[in-house]
Amino acid sequence: MTDLTGLTAVQLLDGYRAGAFSPVDATRAVLERAERIQPEVNAFVRITAEQALAQARASAERWRRGEPAGLLDGVPVTVKDILLMRGAPTLKGSKTISEQGTWDEDAPSVARLRAHGAVFIGKTTTPEFGWKGVTDSPLTGVTRHPLDPARTAGGSSGGAAAAVALGAGPLALGTDGGGSVRIPASFCGIFALKPTYGRVPLYPASAFGTLAHVGPMTRDAADAALLLDVIGAPDSRDWSALGPASGSFLEGLSGGVRGLRVAYSPSLGGQVAVRPAVASAVRGAVERLAGLGAYVEEADPDVTDPVDAFHTLWFTGAARVTQRLGPDQRALLDPGLREIAALGARRSALDYLAAVDVRAELGRRMGRFHDSYDLLVTPTLPITAFEAGAEVPKGSGHRRWTGWTPFTYPFNMTQQPAATVPVGTDGDGLPVGLQLVAARHRDDLVLRAAHALMSGGS
Repeated sequence: MTDLTGLTAVQLLDGYRAGAFSPVDATRAVLERAERIQPEVNAFVRITAEQALAQARASAERWRRGEPAGLLDGVPVTVKDILLMRGAPTLKGSKTISEQGTWDEDAPSVARLRAHGAVFIGKTTTPEFGWKGVTDSPLTGVTRHPLDPARTAGGSSGGAAAAVALGAGPLALGTDGGGSVRIPASFCGIFALKPTYGRVPLYPASAFGTLAHVGPMTRDAADAALLLDVIGAPDSRDWSALGPASGSFLEGLSGGVRGLRVAYSPSLGGQVAVRPAVASAVRGAVERLAGLGAYVEEADPDVTDPVDAFHTLWFTGAARVTQRLGPDQRALLDPGLREIAALGARRSALDYLAAVDVRAELGRRMGRFHDSYDLLVTPTLPITAFEAGAEVPKGSGHRRWTGWTPFTYPFNMTQQPAATVPVGTDGDGLPVGLQLVAARHRDDLVLRAAHALMSGGS
């Protein structure tokens, strides 16, 4: 018997179409896997088994009639507990949000999945309000690495990454305000895409403003492209959403990388200290890109680390999301979140606008950079997964999570599409990720290159 938890969404759909197995078979297998991994890994806030099986039975009947509802009919998917999902509380990792309420609205991406017949397995864990690059919260505790529970899965979409890596659904919705789909995907050895800002509508708007993206987390680029075809459609509730995509991302995967101009920046011009095992795995993958016909040269974008400006934008967002909390509720917050919210509350409007100016200049420089290069390649992270329950690696000297994520958050500031591709492991067997970045609106190039790298060019 085929292990249905090991199949991609594309493979599941092929199986449904051929009658080899049904959405009920796949959903039962995924639910069993989710229940099995939950005690050790803690990937889920809640597993919605009863609802999932009802959705799967309805999907199986549609497939029996030869009338699937959409592109993902019967495919199991998880939703990060930052995004609204009808019928389930969205608690955002916080004890300050009550479960009481009607919970009768889907976020735009969730609504699109529902319209296309996807099966919702459950809500995945997040740090409180998605504020940091690891996943632990006062509400749900620590989410752990799929290969080594003593280590972190990363964050803030850590539950989503661990679920995909362990077969608890081939598709996951995550959010990314500074690396939050790419960080845990890199740590856990899966694929993730932060699309161009606005490609996937977001409602309600994030307190972190236009830094926040919704993105697919999957095993490969083909599943991510399929998922983006579904969720990357306009929604009137998001006034900043982009118009319809010009074509199918899935159908555009076959172009390969031959002739693409690729800039390989191993350390952003010496600004980042990268562990040798990470650097070696990324360099090997870059050589494979060249072997597939890309024109690759070492080149660094003309940028300096925008961390101070990012902190202004991020900390003021934290102040905003906690603004209405009274003293008793503030006492319930993650201490780190409470600290950065207090810092953000002291920033002035002029401080914020100065950070916006830094962001605009960074965007201009990256725009000019992509006049010369189709893609920028970097490590996704300079390190592999570290101990669980800590914001920063022990002994690193970093104060905040941004200290060890210098390759990710700049591209939230520029709103560019950026993906992480698993390209090997370090000496401890921990996954290493390579980051692909393209100009705004060129999500297709990122997906094409990732697909070529993961499939050997086929």
